[in-house]
Amino acid sequence: MQRLHFRESTLVSASLLVAAVLAVGACSSSGGAGNTQPATPATSPAAPTSAPASGGEPASGAGAVAAIKKNWATFFNAKTSTSKRVALLQDGDKLAAAIRAQSANPLAATASAKVTHVALTGTSQASVTYSILAAGQTVLPSQQGVAVYQDGVWKVGLASFCGLLKLENAGKTSGLPAACKG
Repeated sequence: MQRLHFRESTLVSASLLVAAVLAVGACSSSGGAGNTQPATPATSPAAPTSAPASGGEPASGAGAVAAIKKNWATFFNAKTSTSKRVALLQDGDKLAAAIRAQSANPLAATASAKVTHVALTGTSQASVTYSILAAGQTVLPSQQGVAVYQDGVWKVGLASFCGLLKLENAGKTSGLPAACKG
């Protein structure tokens, strides 16, 4: 019975965190079915860094891994402006209204993310392992997400963000933005 109580408590905490994370423009995937998880890494994080595209961030190597970690942390930071969050989300302009709508949630002020692993899986995609924290406490550990290299910037993948929206919506796609239904 205590195990059930812990599970229910964890689900409630996760639901509250999802709302908080969305309020700060978070992205994640629940790691369940429908998770867009890239296969085996094609490039080692220790590989030499390629030149940034058009003055953007490095597309590979240690520079790309560092950019991904920095961008995910920025995206989840409550002090980051909505416009910056939109810029750090793959095709973020399609979800700008959803990001703005969530910004009034008071739980957003305590949300953050900690990236623990990045595996580059090609020239424009990486798998990201991260945890979501609320008030410094881990509430969604070891989440799997996707980063996408778009317009010279490593961005939180649309699939990851939509996965979080779906999680918040009890696993349903009804009522989600059109960009998450395609």
